[in-house]
Amino acid sequence: MNIHEYQAKALFKKYNIPVPKGGVAFSPDEAATVAATLETPVCVVKAQIHAGGRGKAGGVKLAKTRDEVIPLANEILGKILVTPQTGPEGKEVKKLLIEEGADIQNELYLSLVADRGTGSIVIIASTEGGMEIEEVAEETPEKIIRLSVDPAFGFQAYEGRSVAFQMGLPKEVIGQFVKLLGNLYRLFVDKGAMQIEINPLIITGDNKLVALDAKVGFDESALFKNPEISELRDLEEEDPLETRASQHGLNYVKLDGKIGCMVNGAGLAMSTMDVIKLAGSEPANFLDVGGGASKETVKQAFQILMDDPNVEGVFVNIFGGIVRCERIAGGIIDAAKEIELNVPLVVRLQGTNAEEAKDLLAASDVKLTVADTLWDGAQKIVAAVS
Repeated sequence: MNIHEYQAKALFKKYNIPVPKGGVAFSPDEAATVAATLETPVCVVKAQIHAGGRGKAGGVKLAKTRDEVIPLANEILGKILVTPQTGPEGKEVKKLLIEEGADIQNELYLSLVADRGTGSIVIIASTEGGMEIEEVAEETPEKIIRLSVDPAFGFQAYEGRSVAFQMGLPKEVIGQFVKLLGNLYRLFVDKGAMQIEINPLIITGDNKLVALDAKVGFDESALFKNPEISELRDLEEEDPLETRASQHGLNYVKLDGKIGCMVNGAGLAMSTMDVIKLAGSEPANFLDVGGGASKETVKQAFQILMDDPNVEGVFVNIFGGIVRCERIAGGIIDAAKEIELNVPLVVRLQGTNAEEAKDLLAASDVKLTVADTLWDGAQKIVAAVS
């Protein structure tokens, strides 16, 4: 789960991580009110959407005087920002962060990321702040410092000093940097984060560290431990189909292809998407109905797939283990009766009571094609939508 920059910076303040003074605004008048409370006449007007690259898309503007805030707010509010992270459809700006200007002397990059491979939190830092970290990694990988923190001991001050020395930070900010890293690590662990990114982390003219930007993403499976984080969720920033899916206990991610996939199990979902690509098409989604899928779950999943205008065909690929295949077949039949299935449907059911399931599908009047193997199913659905 992602949150907005203004929300992330509010969390930063609670953990004594320095950020510019500012506030959120939902209208040009509110933007002017926030600007009037700031100490500097120079203000930054920043679009608040769940995507990076806002500056390049025209979503970050500098107001040299407070009088410029309202026209800049009018310019950005309601604008559709298209960035590499929004996709071609972009996102509409519905709120702004108004902040005081900063005296930037140097820009750094700093992030903490959960690394499943090592079971640790990895610190990633670079002197190339303000740039896309992917570009830095590709063009000048030697400028990226990585350090894995042993979860048994947690962050230690010497680790922060090691990162600071490798970056060549001025001695005046090393102590601040170590403290800031420790506070970021504490926030990460306390709130169940998956990633915290500051780009840029600036050094000001008077040698102060300030988080000029803030991106925080959380592990949704840990939200039950932090209900105050759940309250920060902005459903308007999320795909409505993904929101509906989560309400029914479905794991759904919309993609750019045209074949809707309904599977049970994340591993099977990934395999199904790979095989669809191998057969010559693209998946429209990742949709995992889970190991305990019921008839109702299957019906909800079909409804979500049918509400995606990009879906030109559906491939159901279920392995019956905990859930019996004839229950899935019953759900498919019920869904077909209640939902207008106006696209080709290919079904592959294997596992517990698979033969009974095939008999049920054959005896129904649902228009579908039965597949025997994953590859057979992928070829049939790709051919059906070609």
